[in-house]
Amino acid sequence: MTTVSFTQMKDGTRDDYLLLEKSEKAFCAMTSDRIIAELRRQGEETLEGYPITRLQHGLQSATRAEKDGADIDWIVGTLLHDIGDGLAPQNHDRFAAEVIRPFLRWDVAWVVEHHGIFQMLYYAHHYGWDPNARDTFRDHPCFQSCAEFCERWDQSSFDPAYETYPLEHFEPLVRQVFARKAYDPAIVREGFVSRLTG
Repeated sequence: MTTVSFTQMKDGTRDDYLLLEKSEKAFCAMTSDRIIAELRRQGEETLEGYPITRLQHGLQSATRAEKDGADIDWIVGTLLHDIGDGLAPQNHDRFAAEVIRPFLRWDVAWVVEHHGIFQMLYYAHHYGWDPNARDTFRDHPCFQSCAEFCERWDQSSFDPAYETYPLEHFEPLVRQVFARKAYDPAIVREGFVSRLTG
């Protein structure tokens, strides 16, 4: 394996950085493979206390989104909304948003980033927390989208009897999305708020 000549970045040559650029392109092209592998890993763990695994929750959420007529960005965003649970349980929503942000619409990434605080509506009162903490974002253009996402696709997707599409059904969508050019303005559409369903 060819490696760079430096041990400190400041000593790197043009050839070193061209080598790294080539390697990075190949590595980035495999992002969807790593995401699918992480989803599979989530199928090996349960959400402690829940009757389904993290993978089953993501699949069930995405199945609901697809059955509701959502587009590819919403379906993939929904599938991956909890992808950060394993590595960043305290801020899994922000972790997941950063994974998808370069490749999905702005509003989908915003909803994924904030779904954790919006979900508190359903349970925060049991802990003595503020169930309306999401009201901080009441004036944000994505507020209603996030509220609908949580109500329709997230909080309702812990049902072991629900007929859920398998991961193989969603793999082509994941591969399509992560093959996009990162941060493409035509995809990201900063400031645009889409409908959750068609």
